[in-house]
Amino acid sequence: MRAIRQDAWGGTETMGLVETEAPEPVFGEVQVRVVAAGVNPVDVYTRQGAAYNRVLDLPFVNGWDVAGVVEKTGYGVTRFRPGDAVFGMPWFPRAAGGYAEYVAAPARHFALMPPELTFTEAAALPLAGLTAWQMLTEVARVGEGERVLVSGAAGGVGHLAVQIAKSLGAHVIGTASAAKHSLLYELGVDEAVDYTAAKVPEAVRDVDAVIQMFGGAPGLEALECLRPGGVLVCGQAAWTPGLHERAAELGVRAAAYLVDPDGAGLEALARLVRDGRLRVRLARTFPLAEAAAAHDLVATGRTTGKVVLTVTDQADRTPSGS
Repeated sequence: MRAIRQDAWGGTETMGLVETEAPEPVFGEVQVRVVAAGVNPVDVYTRQGAAYNRVLDLPFVNGWDVAGVVEKTGYGVTRFRPGDAVFGMPWFPRAAGGYAEYVAAPARHFALMPPELTFTEAAALPLAGLTAWQMLTEVARVGEGERVLVSGAAGGVGHLAVQIAKSLGAHVIGTASAAKHSLLYELGVDEAVDYTAAKVPEAVRDVDAVIQMFGGAPGLEALECLRPGGVLVCGQAAWTPGLHERAAELGVRAAAYLVDPDGAGLEALARLVRDGRLRVRLARTFPLAEAAAAHDLVATGRTTGKVVLTVTDQADRTPSGS
């Protein structure tokens, strides 16, 4: 199979298209023929090889977001059959090998694709969607009528978090530059805040929960937006020294968070898609061979929505083939 392999830590020059053996499924696993693969900021950090992010061993095939078709099933698999269109986030944070023509992983790391999505759209959903879903429902436990602040609300995780929070009945406030406010209102925010015009705590107070996608000073400042007893769920808590101490000073809670593979969560996202309450916004697609260019774009931190690699010419089709 074709795959984008990385043989050294560093820039995009370390990534190259190679021919390698396709992984075979063992007990409880499925082999999926990948049609499209999502690209996420964590892929960039992994490729760069910062000491705190070296979960994988060289050489490796990057990528965790995939959508494709089940080719083989291992012994004991009952969830899927060959020919099923599935999407998932296998093995995270261990190596999944998503930038390739085939992956093999536990069946429960996948779910059936909603027929409303193309393979490209489905590949954009797992990691960002599960991140938003788990932050909101499992950590913050957002309920009807609660006030939720979503940072980076036009980004890959943020634009999905806005829609999921609305589906939970929350009053949603989203931060983005003024140029992206029209998109935020399309997504359903009740209030849009321009983080470039002033510090966010000056515009937002007394929220029940903050979904925080940025660490450092913005993460610390976001604590000031919470009501007493509120919770900030931070995807970059490890890069925010003093976060928990500052939360204790303010009488609020800060929770560090890392997404988990979750078939049930994927099924919940698929239901929201089918019900018309969740849609994925694509920033741009690249063919598999241009994975380095996709990394360059994601590394800017300025994309609106998700970046996806198209592995086959079926990527823009739905499971029904339309």
